[in-house]
Amino acid sequence: MKAVIKRAGDVQEYFFAEGCFIQELSNSSDDGEVSIAQARLAPGNTTRWHHIVATGERYVILAGEGVVEIGDVPAQRVAAGDVVVIPPGVRQRIHNPGTVDLLFLAICSPRFVESAYVDGEAQ
Repeated sequence: MKAVIKRAGDVQEYFFAEGCFIQELSNSSDDGEVSIAQARLAPGNTTRWHHIVATGERYVILAGEGVVEIGDVPAQRVAAGDVVVIPPGVRQRIHNPGTVDLLFLAICSPRFVESAYVDGEAQ
């Protein structure tokens, strides 16, 4: 890891196959221990069932509200300030039942690599 300041304005948001918009705030091989992305899920939308191989994930809810499903745990409502901990390899998805965008940080350790993403609905 090296000292650096990454500016959010320097990173473009893109649509990811999971079903939400992603802005990679920090995801670099220079800092392989963690990645941080801001996810945006439009009202009424639900991400696809998926899991991430050998990577733990934490959602930090920033704005809006959601309903998150993790493995066999019953669906839970989440709102700003809540933290959702998702162990490696556990299936997950999140729904936005609100009228405004659901914004959350997706913090992965080790850092997220697209090859570790497994779509649970395509199987």
